[in-house]
Amino acid sequence: PAGRLPPLSGRVYGRRWLVLLLFSLLGFAQGLVWNSWGPIQNSARLAFGFSGWDIALLVFWGPIGFAPCFFFMWLMDKKGLRVTVLLTSSLMVLGAGLRCVPVSDLEIRKKLIHGGQLLNGLAGPTVMNAAPFLSTTWFSPDERATATAIASLLNYLGCAGAFLVGPLVVPPPNGTAHLVSQSNTQHIKDRIEAVLYAEFGMVSLIFSAALAYFPSRPPFPPSVAAASQRLSYRRSFCRLLSNFRFLMIALAYAIPLGVFSGWSGVLDLILTPIHVSQVDAGWIGFWSIVGGCVVGIAMARFADFIRGMLKFILLLLLSGATLASTWFTLTCLTTVTHLPLTTATLYTSCILLGIFLNSSVPIFFELFVETVYPVPEGITCGVVTFLSNVFMGVLLFFLTFYHTEFSWFNWCLPGSCLLSLLLILCFRESYDRLYLDVVVSV
Repeated sequence: PAGRLPPLSGRVYGRRWLVLLLFSLLGFAQGLVWNSWGPIQNSARLAFGFSGWDIALLVFWGPIGFAPCFFFMWLMDKKGLRVTVLLTSSLMVLGAGLRCVPVSDLEIRKKLIHGGQLLNGLAGPTVMNAAPFLSTTWFSPDERATATAIASLLNYLGCAGAFLVGPLVVPPPNGTAHLVSQSNTQHIKDRIEAVLYAEFGMVSLIFSAALAYFPSRPPFPPSVAAASQRLSYRRSFCRLLSNFRFLMIALAYAIPLGVFSGWSGVLDLILTPIHVSQVDAGWIGFWSIVGGCVVGIAMARFADFIRGMLKFILLLLLSGATLASTWFTLTCLTTVTHLPLTTATLYTSCILLGIFLNSSVPIFFELFVETVYPVPEGITCGVVTFLSNVFMGVLLFFLTFYHTEFSWFNWCLPGSCLLSLLLILCFRESYDRLYLDVVVSV
């Protein structure tokens, strides 16, 4: 409304960092809960009787949870951040609580755990889509990319936390059958339940904090772009689906990030056949995501200082991801390539792959918004993350049937990264939102 417009320079509030912190913690918790089972899949098989199909399905509930993605985009556009965040966090509390219900019947317990993972997956559209919307609503133009990076990458850091917490808290099963006693099985089950209770407590605490304080928007917008009129929900979809340049970069984002998310979610399952322990697989996954988060925030800060360099940054990151994924895939084919398969090479290739791909997420988000402005940020990012989860879901769907041999899964990584690199090379960048802020403010 015209009566709420501030001076053209905009106004920022110190409370924006508190809002960013609460949203980032929510994303962290959602990623932690989603990735609970992959890093401890061997222990979960013993304690709860999970099969390989169960482990893949527990990860698969994440992309399935994106089915109502467009509803959450509409809710964010019409009702604002507060209503959307409270609904999302309440779903997470209910899902984390279902996993903790103490039922002695293992079949019922498995169903409750699957239901809890599904409810947590329904929170994915908000925690993965809303970061650019939050940064535009609360932050000035020279802080937007940094805020987007923090809000979006904390979800990945939660996934990394699961790689660390799970294998360190939950002991792996003994390697020989005669050592797997009833007491050992019960001990593993107790430790898994301790992790589930701790995650439930953390999610409940974040929900309580958001309920106490999480405003939808500041009293005055921080920039001209934040105060400007946006397209309607219906016109936004028409604009996105008819914009060829947007479809190019949407595929450039969705294909490699979808493949990588599915691959990292079952990393322990992939590395077990080449005799990598559960703990080592956890550390590999942890450092690959943590490295991506650190580099991603650094790259976003660089993009805030030197504007108009988003395409160049993506070209560098995707080139590195293509080389790292090719190295990892060839290393796993020891009988063909005869490359040394050591813990050091696995650590290095996986960590580099995670750094390059994860750090590209906030750069992609900012480029999406700049390309299709004045389409609302939540709708733009909702479409691309929905596509990413479609590719992830298709990949995990095939994994539920072809989970005895993983060379095909590993080859999907360099193929998807190379395709994304070619799409970015052909893309013509533009900065419509930044142009409005700079020109109108001057």
